[in-house]
Amino acid sequence: MASVPSLASTVQQRLAEGLSAALPEAGSADPLLRRSDRADFQANGILALAKQLKGNPRELATKVVASIPANDVLKEIEVSGPGFLNITVSDAAIVETLAARAADARLGVPLNEAAGTTVIDYAQPNVAKEMHVGHLRSAVIGAAMVEILEFTGETVVRRHHIGDWGTQFGMLIQYLIEHPHELDHKAEGADAEVSGEEAMSNLNRLYKASRALFDADEEFKTRARARVVDLQAGDEETLALWQRFVDESKIYFYSVFEKLDMDVRDPDVVGESGYNDMLQETCRILEESGVAVRSEGALCVFFDDVKGPDGNPVPLIVQKSDGGFGYAATDLSAIRDRVQNLKATSLLYVVDARQSLHFKMVFETARRAGWLNDEVKAVQLAFGTVLGKDGKPFKTREGETVRLVDLLDEAIDRASAVVREKARDLTEAEISERGAQVGIGAVKYADLSTSAARDYKFDLDQMVSLNGDTSVYLQYAYARIKSIFGKAGDRTPLAHPELDLAPAERALGLHLDQFGETVAEAAAEYAPHKLAAYLYQLASLYTTFYDQCPVIKPEPPTEVAENRLFLSDLTARTLHQGMALLGIRTPERL
Repeated sequence: MASVPSLASTVQQRLAEGLSAALPEAGSADPLLRRSDRADFQANGILALAKQLKGNPRELATKVVASIPANDVLKEIEVSGPGFLNITVSDAAIVETLAARAADARLGVPLNEAAGTTVIDYAQPNVAKEMHVGHLRSAVIGAAMVEILEFTGETVVRRHHIGDWGTQFGMLIQYLIEHPHELDHKAEGADAEVSGEEAMSNLNRLYKASRALFDADEEFKTRARARVVDLQAGDEETLALWQRFVDESKIYFYSVFEKLDMDVRDPDVVGESGYNDMLQETCRILEESGVAVRSEGALCVFFDDVKGPDGNPVPLIVQKSDGGFGYAATDLSAIRDRVQNLKATSLLYVVDARQSLHFKMVFETARRAGWLNDEVKAVQLAFGTVLGKDGKPFKTREGETVRLVDLLDEAIDRASAVVREKARDLTEAEISERGAQVGIGAVKYADLSTSAARDYKFDLDQMVSLNGDTSVYLQYAYARIKSIFGKAGDRTPLAHPELDLAPAERALGLHLDQFGETVAEAAAEYAPHKLAAYLYQLASLYTTFYDQCPVIKPEPPTEVAENRLFLSDLTARTLHQGMALLGIRTPERL
């Protein structure tokens, strides 16, 4: 089905036609329409137009209003102040537009069939290292952007650029050669299930033991460094042991992502090692094209606007003076691969704001090399830090970084307690399932309802609260609507455009109509927080509607009940779809 024009776009079109008819000399002027608390919409484009035409804005506004023919959408247009137009739409137009949205499986959200291909780089844990609170935002924000972009028509390629290469693997592999049973599992047999916790426990133990030996034993340190050379040279035994670390880490990664209710697939995991074969060629292209130059033996790219504290230029080092490659070489090779092989038109990097300078330099280098251009863009969706209640970076009492899995388990425990307290007829199994959905939803929503660029405080008490801007509030709003239908008897949702709407019905209806525009805006601006804000406002407006407009009791006339059930049903569907785009479940019973 074709997308459903919003009331705002219909009103905009009627006003534009009126402007053209009344003031042909203005050309295709923009009415500058926006939502208003004085009416349904306000247009203030005539003020700028009056300046341009050297006319009286109020007189021009009156002329424009007179040129708009009577129609079934615009109920009233009032000229206000120096030349604003306050516009009220008809109740029938609201209900008819919503009925068209309700008839569409996509709720009228436009599908851009000419959209391009976006590669999203997100959720980038490190092999053989535990995931901590710092890994949370990349995973949650990236997963939401995948859903939002795919829903609007973009072809999305997921990429998890895991840290699976580097000098530390020489130490780990050499230790494993000398202590071959360190990664053995308690469970035996080919089909034995290995938990993420056991896999991480093995890796942690091996990492700490190998680090201690590396720091204390010079001979082991020499052997470990020689093993790095073997790894980089592609030695078969060394690569096989390296693969064991990657595989063991994936057991752990996937267990954490599963707890986060995230879909991470093996083909999407392409770590630093995935670009090894491209590094030499990337350097050759950059050097031969003059984009990079040799400086003190290293291959560097310089920028006029990037200087250190001493005022000297700070280069992007693509290849070190000893011939080794840094992150820049890998990131530039990944851009080449994503543009040339994956045919990306947009590259989206969901990466900590503290890496902004690095990516600014990498993107500029890629532009100079011609890999990025007017047709292919790269954007860093930079995110801030997760803070504790005290406003400082989130740490344990001992000052250590908080383990991500501990954080998620605590959120699930807190949410399960809230569900148990409110549950009337849920079994223990249902409480456990809902507790996970509410707890993980609470963590995700707290992150996604904050602009990514800002830091936010991790406060579980607030996150699982039934009051305020939380996912629990939204989930309960959804469950409440579902419970209404259990009590509706033989009454069914049905739109009645002929009815007059109460103020709370109008406010809810006008907000429901903005869903498509909000999703499109969140996609275009890489701003999931705008969708979260829309959904919170929707749940709040429904709460007001439910309090002021009886749906079941006291029983309203049949047509009114059907229309209110229709508004309730569309609200539930919009909440469900919107939350799904944020990666959050909406249980039907809580």
